[in-house]
Amino acid sequence: MGTDIDGVIESRSPDGHWRFTADLLDFDPPRDYVAWECLFGVRGAGDVERPLFAARGLPDGISDAVREAGIGEYQHDHTYATWTEVAAVDWDAPLAHGPAWNWAVRSLPDGDELVRVTPGLRSAAADTFGGNLLLAPPEWPPGAEVRLDDVAHRPVILTARMLAPPDEGCWAQVWSAMRDLAARYGDEHVRLVVWFG
Repeated sequence: MGTDIDGVIESRSPDGHWRFTADLLDFDPPRDYVAWECLFGVRGAGDVERPLFAARGLPDGISDAVREAGIGEYQHDHTYATWTEVAAVDWDAPLAHGPAWNWAVRSLPDGDELVRVTPGLRSAAADTFGGNLLLAPPEWPPGAEVRLDDVAHRPVILTARMLAPPDEGCWAQVWSAMRDLAARYGDEHVRLVVWFG
């Protein structure tokens, strides 16, 4: 059974009350466990040690839309981020202290590509470095690469730009909507509230 995301963008009125401004589902967010792990610390493969906006719970003063749709028996992992926080993200900062266990970079003629580590790649690492262990990239010697199907693979330290690019897909649309609202209401007066179920 899978997990789904839901949420809203809220803005704060001049009288200080948070109100519903946009439904996250209108942006058609896909079931993307990779992006969710990066952004909110939910699901994923366990390679992200420092998700951007994880485990914050519900913010103070939630709108009626959040109260009605976001609180219940099946909703969990509530969290939020203001536009100020989103705008300050360093999308190229490491999300972990070392290389990912489940990802590698594959070198192609037209540039590098982030790929999942497969059993075949782990086996190729065992052949490359000796022994019969299926070695994950953090276990490869420093600076080493493994060739699989005549293509070089290297360990990678993940960044938010790799897992949830801020200028692609539904998240680019969400950030753009928040940016536009912040221009009208102020950066601290616009926030994204999400939950999972």
